Amino acid sequence: MSTGEIIARYAAAAIVGYLVGSIPNGVLVGKLFGNRDPRAHGSGKTGTTNVLRTLGVGPAALVMVLDTTKGVAAVLLARFVLFPAQPGATATMQAWAEAIAGLAAILGHNYSIFIRFAGGRGVATGGGAILAMNPLAFVCSVFGLIVPIVVTRYVSLGSIIASATAAIVATALAVTGHEVWPHAVFMILGAAFVIVSHGDNIQRLLAGTERRLGQPST
Repeated sequence: MSTGEIIARYAAAAIVGYLVGSIPNGVLVGKLFGNRDPRAHGSGKTGTTNVLRTLGVGPAALVMVLDTTKGVAAVLLARFVLFPAQPGATATMQAWAEAIAGLAAILGHNYSIFIRFAGGRGVATGGGAILAMNPLAFVCSVFGLIVPIVVTRYVSLGSIIASATAAIVATALAVTGHEVWPHAVFMILGAAFVIVSHGDNIQRLLAGTERRLGQPST
C-alpha cells in the first residue's frame, strides 16, 4: 500500500466519520415526536439530555441509541470498509483510521453540517466509538457516567467523569500492552473535546446553578 493510498484512506475515514457524526438525530426525533426542535429549548443542544428535558424519556432513549450508533458505525466503517486488513495494511494503520473516524464523528455530532454546525456535546457518539474500539473501556466509562448521576443527579458531571475514565483506562491498557496507542490517543483527545464542550456546564457546576436530572428546561 503506497503512502498516497494510506493518506487517502485516512482522509476518507475523517470525511465519512464527520458525515456520519453529523446526522442530527435529536432534531429528527424532535420532528417525529411533536415536531419540536430541541435547539429551541433548554441548552439548545441536540443530545440526549436536552431531548430528555424537552421531549421526554422515550425520545431521549431513542436519541441516545441513535447517537451511540453513529460512533460505532464510524469506527466499523473505517475498520472494515475504508481500511480492511490487506497486504501492506498493518493493525496500527487500521487503528489510526478508526481513531480518526471516531474523532471526526464527535466533531460532526457537535458541529453538524446538516444543521448549520449546531449539535450536542459528543458524549453518546464518543461512547459508541469507544464501544467499537474497546468494550472494557466502554463499560468502565458507563460506570463513570452512572455513579455520579445517581449520587448528584448532574448529567454533565457524569459525562465529564465518564470521558476521563475512558481516557485513563485506555492509557493504562496501552501502557501495559493490552490496547493499541491509536485507540488510547482517540480516547484522550475525545475526552478532552467532550470536556471542553461542557465548559458552560462546568461554570454552572462551580457556581451551583447547574440543572439536575429531572429539572425541566427553561
